[in-house]
Amino acid sequence: MTLLLDPPAWPAHGTLWSHLVSDTSLHELRSFARAQGVGDRAFDLDHYDVPAERHDALVAAGAVPVTGGELSRRLAASVLRVPGRERRRASHDELLARWATLWEPGDGARAAPAAAHDVGTDLVGRWREPHRVYHSRLHLADSLDALDLLVADGAPGSRWHAAAALWFHDAVHDGEAGRDEERSAALVGAALGPLTGAVRPAGTGRALGESDVAEVARLVLVTTAHDPVTADATGALVSDADLSVLGAEPGRYARYAAQVRAEYGHVPDDAFRAGRAAILDQLAGLPRLYRSPAAVSRWADAAGRNLRAERAALRP
Repeated sequence: MTLLLDPPAWPAHGTLWSHLVSDTSLHELRSFARAQGVGDRAFDLDHYDVPAERHDALVAAGAVPVTGGELSRRLAASVLRVPGRERRRASHDELLARWATLWEPGDGARAAPAAAHDVGTDLVGRWREPHRVYHSRLHLADSLDALDLLVADGAPGSRWHAAAALWFHDAVHDGEAGRDEERSAALVGAALGPLTGAVRPAGTGRALGESDVAEVARLVLVTTAHDPVTADATGALVSDADLSVLGAEPGRYARYAAQVRAEYGHVPDDAFRAGRAAILDQLAGLPRLYRSPAAVSRWADAAGRNLRAERAALRP
């Protein structure tokens, strides 16, 4: 493990701040930070922001002091860095702007109606919860980007229902497989149910109906097993977009795997390896990992290589 800490040189909130990073393991970075009393709220996708008053104590605990330039170079050379372009498209304002595109405009050119805007604000807040590492605002932005690619490639299904489902699919994330999806689906009804008849989904020419809410909730549950039936074109869109990271280039996949390990940092190594291996085996056991021809063409070959490589690395 290599933990790096640059000098406190970044002014904000009346003090100077350092960056605490690892160039090898997000799991060990998070474990170290928690052990030293650095809260999860200080984590910003690939680093912790720590106030000047903590600098010397963190060095005494094992962080290696380096210059800001060296820290930046070391992080950039690792697979753990989150580039600025990804940060920007997953920012609070950018995500809210994307949410607004799901609705016929409200009071502003890009604004959702007030009631829908409030739902979007709550959802963005959920995706930004500090305990998340992989299931974060980056995953939401990636999933929405993947959906746009599939639609542009001609994949069938309802883009509006698929996009709404992706917004909700990990809105509740407590690390309980199955229960998280059930709670996220229940949130659809609680959040969108009161909007029926009052707002208009973009491009539909009609008001939001109870059937729309039920369909979005159903699609959220599709992400439990990622096994939509053959005729479920919209379910295929949701499942494929959610799993698009599996077909990423190797460095991006490595960052995904590191993020997953850090997110479940409370799980001992042996238990994590067993649980993660079971998930990879479940994905490998699906009749087809991706269901839409567009997703198969884009990601299937790379996903197979990535899953096999990670599974092999988990063996003792």
